[in-house]
Amino acid sequence: MQNQCSLWGMEIQTTRLAPSPTGALHLGNAMMFVVNWALARQNGWRVVLRIEDLDSPRVKPGVIEGTMQTLQWLGMDWDDLMPLQSADLEPYAGAMRSLAEKGLVYPCSLSRKEIAEAAGAPHDDSGELRFDSSLRPSDIPSEFHDTGTNWRLIVPDQEIEFDERFAPTCSANPSRSVGDFVVWTQRAQPSYQLAVTVDDAHQGITQIVRGNDLLDSAARQTLLRGALGVGGRPHHYHLPLVRGPDGRRLAKRHGDTRVDHYRAKGVSAERVLAQLGRWCGILDAGESIRIQEFAKRLELDRMSAEDVTFTPEDDQWLLLVAARSR
Repeated sequence: MQNQCSLWGMEIQTTRLAPSPTGALHLGNAMMFVVNWALARQNGWRVVLRIEDLDSPRVKPGVIEGTMQTLQWLGMDWDDLMPLQSADLEPYAGAMRSLAEKGLVYPCSLSRKEIAEAAGAPHDDSGELRFDSSLRPSDIPSEFHDTGTNWRLIVPDQEIEFDERFAPTCSANPSRSVGDFVVWTQRAQPSYQLAVTVDDAHQGITQIVRGNDLLDSAARQTLLRGALGVGGRPHHYHLPLVRGPDGRRLAKRHGDTRVDHYRAKGVSAERVLAQLGRWCGILDAGESIRIQEFAKRLELDRMSAEDVTFTPEDDQWLLLVAARSR
């Protein structure tokens, strides 16, 4: 299954595994990373590991090391390890200076309540509020200074196209969904959208594999790339999410679905991969499959675009071998 809006050159193709250290990896995270890694090894892409640690209030001690160990336990490797985002904020500040010089960003001290009263309810289950253009100040600064407030990007009301190779859409209008979104936060750090855009450009990322909940982010990041004068258009693969029986994204409310939980129960990495394989259309994964075999058998054409449901039966199947051994 491929939906393609554009192609780009023949330079070295590079992807990134980009976990955020705000908690242990669950099965939904694992499926995304395994498919990303498998596509890379199928196609000869360079793989970089980038720990996205700028969500500082939620970063938990020891999770970075634990995340890397879990990825390795599943069999993944990478060609390069990027420095932590928090180690050097200058590239992001430089991007903000560039945007300010072009008159594309402005500081905003409005509260969520003030934005909600002007723009209505959150646009989706992320809780992000749409920031209407009517809330923009009349005086747009030409210089960036970290003022202890959020800075927002001026978002034009237009459809933004991006290169999509899996999901059935390749455009979105961020003005209609989120409006002028935050690019620099009151914590004196870049937002996720700006940090990812800058990092992808600096690290030569040409292949982006992630969940379909970030389709709108592709449009925002494409908009930012254009505003920053970044050339090239990465290929995107927005894959189905893993959801609980209630239809909501997999989380603690659905029980302990952490990969490390199953590992501690004696479940092998190969059995976890077999479960992920069935979700990805590898029907002959059996009771266990090594990650190298997973990469050989994965075919995106066989992978459903519909989100996956993690059921109590899946949990029981994963734990079955461990139960037999006791």
